[in-house]
Parts: sequence; structure tokens; C-alpha cells
Amino acid sequence: MTQPEDQKPRSTAPSLIGLWSSEQVTGPNVRGELTIEARGSIWHAKIAGLEAPVQHKNNAITFVLLKAKGEFRGHFSADAKSITGDWIQPTSDVYNNRYATPVQLSKKTEGLWTGNVTPLQEKLSFYFAIQPAKDGSITATVRNPEFNYLARRVYRVELKNGQVSFSNSKDPANLLQGNYDEKTDRLSIFFADFSRSFEFVRHENDDVAGYFPRVPRGAAFAYRKPAAENDGWSTASLTDVGLNPTPISALIEKILSADPLNNPVNIHSLLIARHGKLVLEEYFYGFNGERAHDMRSAAKTLAPVLAGIAHHRGAKLGPETRIYPLFAEYKPFANWSERKSKLTLEHLMTMTSGYACDDNDDSSPGEENHMQQQTKQPDWYKYTLDLPMMSDPGGEHAIYCSADINLVGGSVRNATQAWLPEFFDEYLARPLQFHTYHLNLMPTGEAYMGGGAYVRPRDELKLGQLYLSGGVWNGHRVVSKEWVEQSIANHSSFTPAMEIEGEHEYGYGWHIHYLKSGGKVYRDCAAGGNGGQVVIVIPELDMVVGFNGGSYGEFPKWYRWELELVPQYVIPAALPEAER
Repeated sequence: MTQPEDQKPRSTAPSLIGLWSSEQVTGPNVRGELTIEARGSIWHAKIAGLEAPVQHKNNAITFVLLKAKGEFRGHFSADAKSITGDWIQPTSDVYNNRYATPVQLSKKTEGLWTGNVTPLQEKLSFYFAIQPAKDGSITATVRNPEFNYLARRVYRVELKNGQVSFSNSKDPANLLQGNYDEKTDRLSIFFADFSRSFEFVRHENDDVAGYFPRVPRGAAFAYRKPAAENDGWSTASLTDVGLNPTPISALIEKILSADPLNNPVNIHSLLIARHGKLVLEEYFYGFNGERAHDMRSAAKTLAPVLAGIAHHRGAKLGPETRIYPLFAEYKPFANWSERKSKLTLEHLMTMTSGYACDDNDDSSPGEENHMQQQTKQPDWYKYTLDLPMMSDPGGEHAIYCSADINLVGGSVRNATQAWLPEFFDEYLARPLQFHTYHLNLMPTGEAYMGGGAYVRPRDELKLGQLYLSGGVWNGHRVVSKEWVEQSIANHSSFTPAMEIEGEHEYGYGWHIHYLKSGGKVYRDCAAGGNGGQVVIVIPELDMVVGFNGGSYGEFPKWYRWELELVPQYVIPAALPEAER
């Protein structure tokens, strides 16, 4: 029987054409003023309307909120006038890991200390660009600045009687569904990975800062000298340090004019320092200077830095230190062989451990996701130490292995007997005058040094300046000059991943490339991470360049920023006109 025309499901997908956004901050709700009050032998902590008993022994202070809503770990200063510690926020549907954020409490009155907790914000932003395709269908592309979730996917959009479906022809299992309310012009889409729906609103103009590089669109770039802040950076203009603004401005215009649907320069921030002064600080896609950015694997470089600091401060830890005696508490070790007895700290820092660990091979037992997603062994140090050996440690060829670098962090912990977030804060973050940052934790509660710290771009850039200055920041020695020189020397090499790459050497957590520009070759060393998190040191030009980006999982895009954008735009700015 033929259904009457007025009773047939109506397809009105064209009514969805436009730009839609869903911007949600879901937590954490436990934040704000933290109070620790001592009443004789009974101590209590209060935050966000919640209260918990405080454990205190000697100078250590700890407490845990009910239902794992957060915890604190800290210690008194020598005069008991302050408490320095870390707030540990729980996992969520946005972050799989707990994060430790530094907190400083000051004594207000006798038996009362207060401070402010600013945890890592749980923010998720989705932008759906729905438009007609050449074949007459309606398609949608998705942008997610925080994680690049659903990147590179084009969906076919169908709307029938208020029910919306987004189907992907290349992956039929990847289906999104939701509802559209024509009266309110609201779109709701269910995301299975987050087990909830997201509400979208339509935008009639180009006012979406998270989707476009800058709003309003079309405005010409106007350079401004970075603002001086209370963070240790001296600032100057480009011309003050001998940089030609023209190629730098051309790079900014390239970022601003990128096609949002196929963007090769999805750059969230670009910073440049020269001669020790911050001279360029630009942000895009709604990011700003106070928003900590995910460093991804660029944070790996921090682990050898901590090892160098520990060595500089007298810990029995150096490149030649044998690893297994440091972890005697983990005996017996699985898959034991004499190869393991030869493993040193240098082998870990140069990714030449010989472990069955290759992050580029999903079948490798030491591959990062495999290690983190298995539940049989929650202590990732033990998991790594028990891995089989595929070859003798050492040699010239590096195999990319996050577990190697994370074990460098474990070596620092065991050599110093310090909790890594405390060691990081006291000997690196505070000397470098970091603002708020967030360290991701392993299931054991120790910091994961294989990547993933959230740090402000201005503070990330200090890592490059520290090594450019031979281990000194603003006149204060943080790590020895000898360690810096060893760290940026060539110890191993990776197989080039792209034709344009050339030689890819590796130091102690530093990637080393040779950039051709103006008829010359410049050696750089860089901390690099997925999505475009790159801190680049160019010693010959006395320059540090920092990128943060959102091209997670799009290696062919972000990997070119160092190899192509820097030689094409940044280095020429430092060259005399005749050499460009």
C-alpha cells in the first residue's frame, strides 16, 4: 500500500546547512579556595563545600575527598608559614589520567592555611560544518581543537522527522546519531565515546573563535610586542633583536587564511624568542597565554632534564648508571637476560634500550597504548622492566619508545627518593618561574614522564631557552652546562619519516634536524609531540621557536612545521637580505 504523501518521512537535511558549535566545560567542580585548619590533634580540609580529615606526620600533609573527588599531597615549609603541594584531580570522560597541579597555601592565622586550587579544565569543543556536496548530498566535517576527535572524516547527513544521522562511507561502524528541533533550531548529537549527547547551536556569522583562527575574519595581522609578565621573560620587538617582521607576518597570514576544512597549519600558538627575549607571542582558535596546552610527547624531553638536575644536585645518577640495580624492589624481573644487566640511563634517554618496545608497531608489547590500556600490571615501571629484550642496549639506531623515557623518570624517582611532581616543581618549574601547569599521573600516582603534561606556551618556550643558555635561566643555574652539551649532542638516530626530513638524530630526549635556508644549513634541536607541540632551538641564530597545534594524529601536517615553515619563514627573518 502506498503511503500518503503527507505521511511520508520528510528529508530536510538542507535545513541543517551552516556552522554548528558545542562548547562545554564539564568540570572539575572541585576547585577554588582550599582551607586546611588545625584544631589540636584534629585537622580538616575544606574545598568547594566538601570536607575531609587531614593526615599530618612530621611535615607531610595529605587528605582524600570522599568518592575520589580529589586529593592533596604536600608538606610544610621549615617555618610552617606555608604548605607546598599538589592537588590531584580524578579521571573523567575527558581525561583518562589523573593530573597533579601545584598548590601553595599560606598561613592566615594560627592553625589556618589557605590557597587556591586551579585544576586542569575539562573542556570539549565540537564544530560541525554542514554543507552541500557536489553530488547533491549534505555532508559534515568535524573540528575538535582539544583532541582532533573525528579528524579527517566526512559524514553524510540525513534528517527524517527530527532524527539526524551522520554516516561515514569509509567506516560504516562510525555512525553518529541525534535529534534536531526545528522550532528551537537546536541540534543534539550523541557521542558514544563520551556516553552522552552534546547540544549544538547554529552560527549565522563568522564569530566562532574555536573554529576560525581569529574573529572577526579578514582583519589584517598587526604585530604587537609581547606583554611583559611576572614570569621571567624579558620582551622586545622583532626589530629590537634583528628580526625582519615581513616573513614572520607572512607566516601569521598563512595561519589566518587557512581553509578550516583542510587546514595544513592548525596552529594554536606561535612564540619566538631571540637573544633571550620573547619577541613574538600569537594565539589562534580561541587559545590564549594563560591556557595550559597539552605538550604530548614534547614533554618527554622533561625527563632527561630532571635526570640532569638530579645529577647536578649530587644524586648517584648519570648516563652510565645501570638501570636494574636502581629498581631492586621490583625483583624478580620477567624475561630476564644478560642484555638487561647492560641497560643504562643513556640507553633509555636515547631510545636505544633494546626492549620489545616500538610505539609505531601496534603489536609491540611495549607500545605506549598497549602498556597503558592493559590492567594486569598498573605499575608501568614494573611493566617496562619486565619487557622482553629484542636486541642489546645501545647502538646508533633509535626505536621510538615512550616507556623508555618514562623509565628515565622512574630512575630520577629512585635515585632521589622524591615524588616526581614535587621534584619537578621544586627544581624545574619554580626556578623557571612557571605559572600553573598540570602533570599527568600513572595509576600508581607517580608522574608519567612519557608525555602529556599541560604547560603554558610561554613556559614551554623556557625549556628551549634554558638549553640555549647552557642550563641557566635568568642568571640561575638549573642544570649543568655539561649535561646540556651532552643532551643536544648526537647519540642515536631515527629512520627519516618523510622525504624532506634528511638526517634525524637524537640526543637525550632532543630531536636533531638540519634545516636548509638561505643557502645554508642550520642544526636545530627540538622537543616534539603529536599534533604540533614543538620547541625548537637554533643555536647559530640564538633563537627559540615554539609551536602548539591541534593536528593530533595528522603527522604529515604538523611534522612539516619545523621542517618547512621554520626554514621558509622564521630563519629568513634572521638573515641579511642578501642571504634570504
